[in-house]
Amino acid sequence: MRKFVAADKFFLESHVENKGYLEIIDGKFGHYYQSLPDEEVTVIDQSGKWIAPGLVDTHIHGFKNHDVMDNDAQGINEMSEGLLSCGVTSFLPTTLTSSKEHLKDVAQMLGEVKDKVTGAKIQGIYFEGPFFTEEHKGAQNSSYFSDPDIDTFHEWQEASGGIIKKIALAPERTGVEAFVKQVSDEGVVVSLGHSDATFQQASAAVEAGGSVFVHAYNGMSGLNHREPGMVGALLTLHDVYAELICDGYHVHPKAADLAVQKVGHDHVALITDCMMAGGMPDGDYVLGEFPVVVKDGTARMQEGNLAGSILQLKEGVKNVVDWNIATPEQAVMMGSLVPAVSSNIDDTCGKIRKDRAADFIVLNPDMTLAATYLDGQERYHA
Repeated sequence: MRKFVAADKFFLESHVENKGYLEIIDGKFGHYYQSLPDEEVTVIDQSGKWIAPGLVDTHIHGFKNHDVMDNDAQGINEMSEGLLSCGVTSFLPTTLTSSKEHLKDVAQMLGEVKDKVTGAKIQGIYFEGPFFTEEHKGAQNSSYFSDPDIDTFHEWQEASGGIIKKIALAPERTGVEAFVKQVSDEGVVVSLGHSDATFQQASAAVEAGGSVFVHAYNGMSGLNHREPGMVGALLTLHDVYAELICDGYHVHPKAADLAVQKVGHDHVALITDCMMAGGMPDGDYVLGEFPVVVKDGTARMQEGNLAGSILQLKEGVKNVVDWNIATPEQAVMMGSLVPAVSSNIDDTCGKIRKDRAADFIVLNPDMTLAATYLDGQERYHA
């Protein structure tokens, strides 16, 4: 018997449709129809609600008391299960700066667990570092910082089974342009951040193939009228993507609005940068090797600096609508398709397309999450 989802609105790949029916065939998307066929069918009734592609979190360090750097396969699975409550159906587990050996071990573990997790799907790995600089180190351990080295990267990539999709670095490090050109040619996205680069240095890295700015405004040289810096490059260079943490703490809503206006809704990827305290009560936690205090909606290091976030991606999507930065359609795109495109994983996630895995979310008209579906099956209900 054919199965359909009925809803008031569908955020399809190229446009939005109002009331209708989306067919689910053996866990995959079928076509959208305005009316049901004249035969007996099964209908999942989501009347009054909206259907959108599952969210894609391409920058996330942990969740539900688990950290990617714990190098714990069971913890990664529990993280993937927990992310379904955030509306996330695909993600890139994100590393932190650490020793070459530990990063290799984590890469190998993630490669081995990639196709075994039972919740949100691992679509690859994001290496955030370790090729950063001291001035904007954030919660990264600067004792491990170094210039980019292609042989070291290849060791990590081989250990992972070839699933490192993105790596972040600071444009001012020695040897950046050659490294960026090489890994870009190998299909790996290069993002720029934790950097005190000048506008010229950032521009050179983009010309070499860098395409994403890590958590816009945070961990980067600010805009000055005599030296535009990393923020100036982000706001003025063409065809670059900006990661944006829309929790209201990392970036003021007006600054977020400015980035969206300058870069474009189709080039802003909503991320969480969430650490292990996501989905957990206030208290003491660890990010990488640093103690972190979670209180009043933020995660901070002992000296008071922000240390990742506890944001859930469904909240970031809702916030940009509530802040009048985006329409619901644009917000959904910024939380699903744009992260996927900017990380070169849109061949497997980020959109509702026939014959793709039926990973989708059900939204209420106020942009709150009602349910999460994976392979056509409801896996979370609010």
